[in-house]
Amino acid sequence: MGDDYRTEQDSLGEIQVPADAYWGAQTQRAVENFPISDATFGRRFVRALGVVKKAAAQANNDLGLVDDEKADAIVEAADEVIAGEHDDQFPVDVFQTGSGTSSNMNANEVIANRAAEILGEDVGNRVVHPNDHVNYGQSSNDVIPTAMHVAALEAVEKDVEPALETLRDALDEKAEEFDGVVKTGRTHLQDATPVRLGQEFGGYRTQVEKGIQRVRDVKSRLSELALGGTAVGTGLNTHPEFPEKAASYISEETGVAFREADDHFEAQAAHDAMNEAHGALRTVAGSLNKIANDLRLLASGPRNGLGEIEQPENQPGSSIMPGKINPVVAEAVNQVHKQVVGNDAAVNAGAVEGQLDLNLYKPVIAYNFLESADILSNASVAFAEKFVAKLEANEAHCEEQVERSMALATALNPAIGYDKASEVAKAALKEGKSVKEVVVEKGYLSEDEAEDALDPEKMTHRGILSGDD
Repeated sequence: MGDDYRTEQDSLGEIQVPADAYWGAQTQRAVENFPISDATFGRRFVRALGVVKKAAAQANNDLGLVDDEKADAIVEAADEVIAGEHDDQFPVDVFQTGSGTSSNMNANEVIANRAAEILGEDVGNRVVHPNDHVNYGQSSNDVIPTAMHVAALEAVEKDVEPALETLRDALDEKAEEFDGVVKTGRTHLQDATPVRLGQEFGGYRTQVEKGIQRVRDVKSRLSELALGGTAVGTGLNTHPEFPEKAASYISEETGVAFREADDHFEAQAAHDAMNEAHGALRTVAGSLNKIANDLRLLASGPRNGLGEIEQPENQPGSSIMPGKINPVVAEAVNQVHKQVVGNDAAVNAGAVEGQLDLNLYKPVIAYNFLESADILSNASVAFAEKFVAKLEANEAHCEEQVERSMALATALNPAIGYDKASEVAKAALKEGKSVKEVVVEKGYLSEDEAEDALDPEKMTHRGILSGDD
């Protein structure tokens, strides 16, 4: 094969590996066996593999199972993986063996070969062995679900939560800014009793706040790590103290609290925690979709729509219609929701297909979860900073519209009864008059009584207006 390749060997025999690659024989076989999608694991998952391998080396060294020299070299190589220095050395397609063995061996080989290099040895000579040293006391069946939980919980704590908090705060600022703007409420897309624009935005803020809590509620299940269960959950070939020690090192490395799984058989055979956690992401994505849709409607126009808020001019909206501005960031949020829903279907389908002692959909569950966390986080920040924060209220238009609303007649019920109030509303619509004009013309209320009963701002507060002292 020439100088561009070197010969590596595994239990199936020799295979040619690119000379400049840190990966070895098993990774090369996976590259050749799975030319499926060109989709590979991203930064979060590769980082998690490095974290797991570093923690395992530290724990095994503490237990006297891997000597200082090799353990130190493994830790240094794993640190480089954690830092993203070798992301290009993880070429295995997501669609691979369902246990993720190819990705585990990819990490083992990269770290072993880099560790050998750190020790002054040639890449590929196995002075640091991918199985006997880097993978000591481990199995793909417990490493991959551990990496899944590490990557997922880090994504939740370091990406999703902060991003949602940014969006919540932006909505909160607008809720306060718009609190004095009274507008027409709408139910069934029809005019309803008045509401303050700030109240609507307060509802959006609370929706996101509850979404943050939903995400936080699943963290305790994601914090459980399968490491130490090895092949089927029994812990064969693993020191009894290894799981707790490794989990402690993982917590130290990430700054996120992890612990040994309550039951290693459950942790490897099922992925209910990942399914539950992604369900929370799907729910949050749905919340953002609802908010984005509402804001698109409120900003519709600018002259022939609702036009109650003015959207930012992020970019020209049309290649043919001059001056057109579209709610492009909100539309991106809508599309993220659809992708997360699709990912959720894949995560759920994979999570419920565990058979006997191992779930064989680990890679696709991990990949879809992490994509959802990534795009949801990015969309939340973009939505907050490039759309919500730049919204303005069209106060004059809101005031004009609310005065024309027939739904104001609802406030007449306590004073003149439902039937007369309905009569007033229908007459106002038919005659093109305001509710106030009609109720006075019919003699049901005096001018002052009508003015007091039909105050739109008062209608945005709890209580009975007509007949109050």
